[in-house]
Amino acid sequence: MFDVAPTELLLVVVVALVVIGPKDLPKAMRFVGKWVGKARGMARHFRAGLDTMMREAELEELEKQWREQNEAIMREFPRIDEADNPAMIPATTPPQDSKPAEGEVPAEASGDEAPAEPAPETHAVPPKDGPLP
Repeated sequence: MFDVAPTELLLVVVVALVVIGPKDLPKAMRFVGKWVGKARGMARHFRAGLDTMMREAELEELEKQWREQNEAIMREFPRIDEADNPAMIPATTPPQDSKPAEGEVPAEASGDEAPAEPAPETHAVPPKDGPLP
């Protein structure tokens, strides 16, 4: 942005030292530093605002393209109403492993079916500090 050569910077420092004086030069540098910091902050805020506006404009453009493509697809493949189509019947019936209704005796208790298979054996983990009891 600003192309300042080292010799130009040295010239500015010498002039500031002569004009302001060595006693007030640190205060002046602090004052200039604060203003430069504020200017950079404002520039950063401005750039962030521009970036946000550009992103929003791009998103609006993409949404517009998406809507146009969606409308074209919907025109090409119109929605079929459910009244025109019969209800589909599942190929298999759902399993009857549900809980018995109130007052109904479970199949296992009625004696109509064979007894259920026993649960698989589970083994407890032995304690680490000694043998099994």
